[in-house]
Amino acid sequence: MAIVKVLCCVKSEELEKAVDKGPTFGCRHVQMIMYFLLMTYTYCMRTVLSVAIVAMNDHNTSSNPDVPTYKWSNQSVVLSAFFWGYVVLQLPAAQLGKKFGAKWLLVCCITVDSIACLLIPVCAAYFGATGVMVCRFFQGLSQGCIYPLLHTLLGYWAPPCERSVIGTFSYAGSVFGNILSLPVTGFICSSWVGWPASFYLFGALGLKWAILWIIFGADRPGCHKSITLYEKMYIETSLGHEKHKVHRTPWKAILTSSPFWAVTFAFMGANWGSSVLLTQTPTYLNKILKYDIKSNSLLSAAPYVMMWMCSLTFSPICDMLINRKIVSRGAARKIFNSIGTLFPAISLAFVGFISQEQAGVAVTLLILTGGLSAGGFCGFQVNHMDLSPNHSGILMGLSNGSTSVFSIISPLIVQYIVTDQTNQSMWRTIFITAAGVYAVTDIFYIIFGSGEVQPWNEVKDEGEDEEGNKVANA
Repeated sequence: MAIVKVLCCVKSEELEKAVDKGPTFGCRHVQMIMYFLLMTYTYCMRTVLSVAIVAMNDHNTSSNPDVPTYKWSNQSVVLSAFFWGYVVLQLPAAQLGKKFGAKWLLVCCITVDSIACLLIPVCAAYFGATGVMVCRFFQGLSQGCIYPLLHTLLGYWAPPCERSVIGTFSYAGSVFGNILSLPVTGFICSSWVGWPASFYLFGALGLKWAILWIIFGADRPGCHKSITLYEKMYIETSLGHEKHKVHRTPWKAILTSSPFWAVTFAFMGANWGSSVLLTQTPTYLNKILKYDIKSNSLLSAAPYVMMWMCSLTFSPICDMLINRKIVSRGAARKIFNSIGTLFPAISLAFVGFISQEQAGVAVTLLILTGGLSAGGFCGFQVNHMDLSPNHSGILMGLSNGSTSVFSIISPLIVQYIVTDQTNQSMWRTIFITAAGVYAVTDIFYIIFGSGEVQPWNEVKDEGEDEEGNKVANA
């Protein structure tokens, strides 16, 4: 009898230890890898056209004369069609994901995205630029759902003490997708198979992910078929999700929350800055500094490579600072958000004053800027889950959906201000404006941001007690 008591005591201690720390590698890490691959493939399908459209309109790019080419005068409109659909379904997807689960919605989204990608060569042949725009619209429509659905999943799977690593690694797939798609698409377009093969490749990878997700994906730990009791208890206890419940969305509390608006402003700064950094600087380097960055696909991918490397470096440091209580969770988010915004702001401001003789310095600054902007992954990008694990998908849908419009507005402002692309003073206005937006949004985030779970995370319905259980009417 005494031996049984000792064994029970030992087992209880082991369980408590496991629940406290969790397994070193478990189902949550498999989910994390699946999220990483999801972001990788979706960003490959998002960016493939930006490279392939050059080959689609130039018969000299491929060694195969039978590869079809066109003469589209509205290439910029074709490229922008993706964002027409991107902003539409973010909030509805978040609400549906919270109510019904994100797993099968993601299957639908990635399937639509992949099929639309596969159909682009056919639609281009039969319907021209209009057909491609329709495909891109549906790609944007489906990819607009992915961020809020992924955030909903992370709200169930990412324990607070691992949130920076799991969240950052998941979203780093978007950066890796750019690293992969730029050189691979360039190589395919210039090869004998021609540009259509690039759409077939990435569309097929998207469908492959959907099959893997059906097998390995789960809405939450309690739905996973092979998760251990230890890991399930570790995740759910740390998040307070021992009892699964679909919480009513506290719209008024969210929309009047200063920490939520701090995250949203940070999103705005990041979208504005990245739009200038990643879409306008190649033109600036070419027209002002006479440096053709687009001619070298590896150099074009260099800022993304640096960003990916920095994201994998910053995230464990951020979690270490939080877990060892060196700084508070909110302070850690603000520190890394500032790294990801203030340094790029300074860099962009300097780039506007660099002369043609120092083009190499400008390229170096832009690569470093791309790397340091990864600090935002540990800052505003995962901050929704800190504020409200129960409504993180809704918060992401509101923030990302409302601020994605700045990715559309920013190029229009550049087109309005820079009437002469060889005039450096006009470009300087663009860079200083972007630097100012970066700085202002970060200051707002520093003042009003928070790393604490907000009171509106759990809203009790009428007839519920303090534990959220239904009680009989008096």
